[in-house]
Amino acid sequence: MARGSRRQGNPRRRNRDRHGRGLRGPLYPATLPAARSRAERFDALVLEALEPIEARWRTELTQLDVAVDDVPDVQAAAEDGDIVEDGNVPLARLLPAGTDRRARIVLYRRPLEARAKDGADLADLVHDVLVEQVANYLGLDPDVIDGE
Repeated sequence: MARGSRRQGNPRRRNRDRHGRGLRGPLYPATLPAARSRAERFDALVLEALEPIEARWRTELTQLDVAVDDVPDVQAAAEDGDIVEDGNVPLARLLPAGTDRRARIVLYRRPLEARAKDGADLADLVHDVLVEQVANYLGLDPDVIDGE
C-alpha cells in the first residue's frame, strides 16, 4: 500500500478500536451516581447539607442564595463579607445583600475537598461551614442554627 493512501477494507470497520482496547465510552450509564462528576457530587452534598437548615429556618432564609465556586477569587478578598478560612485559604464567604443582589453564601469546592480526608469528612466539613455562614447571616450562634 502506498504511503498516504486509504485502506479500502471493510467500510463498516470501526477506527475507534485500533489498538484492541475496546470501544471508548462512559464506564457507567449516566443514570448511576458513579457517572456524576466531582462538581456534581459536591453540589448534591451542599444541597443535602442545606435541606435540614432550610427546613428549620425557611422564613428567615428567603432572601439568601447559596452558590458553589471551584476556587476563591483573589480580587473578591477585598470585598466586604464574612469569610470562613483555613489558614489563609477561604472555604466560604457570605456576601451581604446589595442594591442589585440578594445575600449569598458562596462555598469553595476545591479548598473544601482538599481539607477533607474522605467523603464523610467532606460532608461534615460542608455542613459545619454552611451552619457557620447561616449563623453569620442571621446573627445567631452556630449551635442555635444546628439545633443543638
